[in-house]
Amino acid sequence: MKFASDNAWGVHPKVLQALADCNEGAMGSYGADPVTARAEAVYRELLDAPEAVVRFVATGTGANALVCAQLSPSFGRIYCHDTAHIHRDECAAPEFFSHGAKLVPIMGADGKITPDALDQAIRFGAAGSLNDGANAMVSITNATEWGTCYAPAEVAALARVAHDAGLPLHMDGARFANAVAGLDCDPRDLVAGVDALCFGGTKNGALAAEAVIFFDPAHAKGFDYRRKQSGHVFSKQRYLAAQMLALATDGLWLDLARHANAAATRLGQGVTQAGGSLIAPVQANEVFATIPFGAHERARAHGAAYHVWQDTPPVQGEPVTVRLVTSWATPDEDVTRFLDLIR
Repeated sequence: MKFASDNAWGVHPKVLQALADCNEGAMGSYGADPVTARAEAVYRELLDAPEAVVRFVATGTGANALVCAQLSPSFGRIYCHDTAHIHRDECAAPEFFSHGAKLVPIMGADGKITPDALDQAIRFGAAGSLNDGANAMVSITNATEWGTCYAPAEVAALARVAHDAGLPLHMDGARFANAVAGLDCDPRDLVAGVDALCFGGTKNGALAAEAVIFFDPAHAKGFDYRRKQSGHVFSKQRYLAAQMLALATDGLWLDLARHANAAATRLGQGVTQAGGSLIAPVQANEVFATIPFGAHERARAHGAAYHVWQDTPPVQGEPVTVRLVTSWATPDEDVTRFLDLIR
């Protein structure tokens, strides 16, 4: 019963097979190979973005940090949610790669920024002096760090606020597949107004692969040098591209996300039936909830792995706040066993 992270699970067999297939023979290096060319084309087709610049990197942190560095100068202000991965979980990589850009966190319920809050923050930043730095970009996460999803209309509204202020919009899509599956929408609709997308693969069946997509080639000017300088241009680049190509083939990326989301939905429903309560809507593959202390003890005693999501240790008799994350590979029987234990 492994619900600590979707990073904990392995690689989908079709991704492994794609790696084995591209291992045959010799190909051009540093991305000058047919696998990379095909993968780039497929993601342009998937998002109906024929002019987009598509590049592959190995990690989500690398993807986000490089985009932030690309879109923000060293004196820039990057607006994001207070719980955004770039703010809380990337060891200041965006600041490091941008040579000093300042992340400006914005509070918002369920991990989401509202257009009004963003507009207010941008206006406040624009009114500042030379000492405050310059407004540079906006970053949102979809699905969010609280497992919620921005719907297409919400993304479009945030894009309007950002663009009215002359700022590009970045989407951290480490769980983009889960957002698309959870919303049951066309992926093209979910990126309307987005200037740069980090399309996650690692959390969704890949070994280590993410796609960085700039919808306007002007935003990608010089990015290849930046990616090379950061160490994310592999000499055998086809192994990154092959993973993302396998996920995009025959809708595999969505099938895997749907499985993860369905498991999370079952967990969320079961938690409430067991006397717990949800502290955020379950819209993707994460469940944030409180469960009775006794249920927590039983689950842990039987080997259930998940994060206690509170600042203090659990106290006898008091509800325990937890985070449960499901994966493309989460077995149905693990969900059933966990729910049986906490009832």
